Amino acid sequence: MTFSRKVTCPYCGASERIPAERFSDDLVCGACGRAMFGGRPIELDAARFGELLTDEKPLLVDYWASWCGPCKAMAPAFEQAARSLEDTVQFAKLNTDDEQQIAQEHGIRSIPTMILFHGGKEIARHSGAMSAGDIQTWVENHLADAAA
Repeated sequence: MTFSRKVTCPYCGASERIPAERFSDDLVCGACGRAMFGGRPIELDAARFGELLTDEKPLLVDYWASWCGPCKAMAPAFEQAARSLEDTVQFAKLNTDDEQQIAQEHGIRSIPTMILFHGGKEIARHSGAMSAGDIQTWVENHLADAAA
């Protein structure tokens, strides 16, 4: 039996089941033709949030707003961490001004806040800006703890 994982296109949101041996390939989305591993976070709305939350792949959500200076400062680091971890974690951004209901449901009191989900459940949360290396280490440590 070949292991496969559902992968979501960071551009159009289409999902495809990809065999494990093809994770390193230059995969393109069957729906939009763009790179499946684009190394960039997915922009979330309420519908896409619900889809990704129940995905098999761990999900790291950056709750942010366009007026937030620390959010803007952390954005390049978040994208750099997404490129480093894209084969194991789905990175996504949720604009708290556009999706106030989701932000309220998850108790977002300050931004930027990152929440790491796995299996539909929150496994870690961090408020405040971080460097790319710190994001990567934080994610890897919490995924290792969750697996133990």
